[in-house]
Amino acid sequence: MSSPAMHPSLEVVSPVREKVFGKGILRYFKKTPSSIVCPHFWELNWAYGCPFDCAYCYLQGTFWGKKEPRFVDLKYVLPTLEKAFDDEMLKPSIFNSGELADSLMNPPMMEKIADKFEEHDKHKLLLLTKSNNVEFLLNRPRKKTIVSFSLNAPEVARRWEKGAPSPEKRIEAAKKVNEIGYETRVRIDPMTPIKDWEQHYCDLADIIFDAFEPSRITLGSLRGLQKTIRFCRDDSWVKYLVKDETGWGKKVGFALRLSLYSVVSNYLKEKHGFSKIALCKETPELWKKLEMDPGQYLGPNQSNWEKCKCNCVW
Repeated sequence: MSSPAMHPSLEVVSPVREKVFGKGILRYFKKTPSSIVCPHFWELNWAYGCPFDCAYCYLQGTFWGKKEPRFVDLKYVLPTLEKAFDDEMLKPSIFNSGELADSLMNPPMMEKIADKFEEHDKHKLLLLTKSNNVEFLLNRPRKKTIVSFSLNAPEVARRWEKGAPSPEKRIEAAKKVNEIGYETRVRIDPMTPIKDWEQHYCDLADIIFDAFEPSRITLGSLRGLQKTIRFCRDDSWVKYLVKDETGWGKKVGFALRLSLYSVVSNYLKEKHGFSKIALCKETPELWKKLEMDPGQYLGPNQSNWEKCKCNCVW
């Protein structure tokens, strides 16, 4: 499958009008339906696919079952970033390099991208990963790079995240980058209601906080678009899903999702005194049920979903 980001043209379309740089190398993500809270963000398409074999990975559907890693030549990526950095109409933003690829699946290439961000003051790079390949990050701290680790309960990862480093190894990597000064976020996603899930996810929280304190934690639950389910090779996770009330694929049922988030968010607050918690691709109704209106970040009696402080934005 060809990708527009592979095209050598570096033509820039107005980010205000079309939200595209470099024929899709840098694109404004706004695909989620209005029934889902997901603040729009910039995706940096420096690569496509992932080397890990997570059974529920949405990239299986995105790439029609072919998610082997592919890379855009840096001779296109770096000039595209330069053009975005120089665009005065583009407000300070975070560029997410982990929407269509694991951000650390090619460390030498990502090192050059991260170094490019250090040359400018306006924008930041977000690394989203299940990897523990953090060696180049440890060579020196970078002020313009945020590192976000995707984690799951060890038992869930053991069953469905084949080929990926264990959650414990990812947490150890997160501890290392955090200790030298990187802003370090955590995304616990997709939470899956296996037997004794309450204990599994509370144990995961303990493992995280025994190692370091994230700058924020975003919670998400198991979900499956029809194309993901169609192309996955292991569909044993699909039994946990029901028809989604938003009409956007399938999700764990509303009441059970509410329970998943309630148990873990309450545990984080009560056991670890941590309240910088958000939800990933959830409905406004569920946010409100949890009394987690992102308006809390704006002050009393204010509410603005676009100001949500979740994984991929400021």
